[in-house]
Amino acid sequence: MSNPIKTAIVGFGSVAEKMHAPLIAVCPDLNLLASVERHTNRCEELYPAVTTYRSLQELLDADAVDLIVITTPNEFHFPMAMQCLEAGKHVVVDKPVTIFSHEAEELNKLAEEKGLICSVFHNRRYDGDFMTLQKLVRKGDLGDLVYLESHFDRFRPDVSDNWREKEVPGNGITFDLGSHLIDQVVLLFGLPKWIQADIRKQRTGAVADDHFDIILDYGSLKAKVTAGTLVNVATPKFLLLGKNGSYQKFGLDVQEAAFKLGEKPEGANWGVEPEEKWGKIFLSEETKDYETIPGNYRILYQNVADAILKDANLDITIPQTISVLKIIEASFLSAESGCRISKAEGGW
Repeated sequence: MSNPIKTAIVGFGSVAEKMHAPLIAVCPDLNLLASVERHTNRCEELYPAVTTYRSLQELLDADAVDLIVITTPNEFHFPMAMQCLEAGKHVVVDKPVTIFSHEAEELNKLAEEKGLICSVFHNRRYDGDFMTLQKLVRKGDLGDLVYLESHFDRFRPDVSDNWREKEVPGNGITFDLGSHLIDQVVLLFGLPKWIQADIRKQRTGAVADDHFDIILDYGSLKAKVTAGTLVNVATPKFLLLGKNGSYQKFGLDVQEAAFKLGEKPEGANWGVEPEEKWGKIFLSEETKDYETIPGNYRILYQNVADAILKDANLDITIPQTISVLKIIEASFLSAESGCRISKAEGGW
């Protein structure tokens, strides 16, 4: 295995251009050398060392890289990841990894059989506000926890031309944002005892779900994850309640906005949130600002490189994402039936 690892991106849409490629480019142990684009040479224009291929098979036939990052629409994740693993390539797949949990199980089995790394781009594990929330839970400053509310709300009243809002497999906000929010809750508290979900299409002309409200029950603690596209008012990103106090945080992690502005993810100030945007802790005797840990999506690709080159433990594994997918599958069943789905019934 060469160092840096020869890397390719399959699919070069907005997220690949604005986020994946810059993160790969600044990782010292990765070398972006190839892109699969059907009609454009956009990656090659931005990164002159890149060679453009018109299909995944053409890339694999060239045997030009060792790590392949898949950023195509969800319906192509499973067949493309299988194709890469069968060719002996390490893989990173954009979340939620596959549409069905049984497909993710097949990926995991094949990767294990071939001794290959197969990880998932769950970048929001490295949001500053979520890492701050993890710290709060770990320290126990709020006492015994009873409730977590996690939002990812937007105001996008018009249905877009994005594939996520079309009538295609794996569309909708639950697969898109729900996979992030559920993954975060499971990281914090483990697997829930039961879930109950309300998933809707609220906008005029919507063919894909654009709102969800999912409860994850942990006995003495309840978590709720919710997202919508018709929210034109500030809602807390996180609200955490404990017997000694509460934590409330508004606003999204600053990294996404920086990527959209074309900023490179490098330097000590990357992911640092301005003090005026920090969350607050509300205790019986005082209210105080609570510093947000700097977000750092760079950790994800460095960990993948370390797993390949140094046999380091992989932070984001397929078995973890299988549990998230099973909870998503159970959420759609719950929304359709109006019933709770238990851990035993959902199989997570």
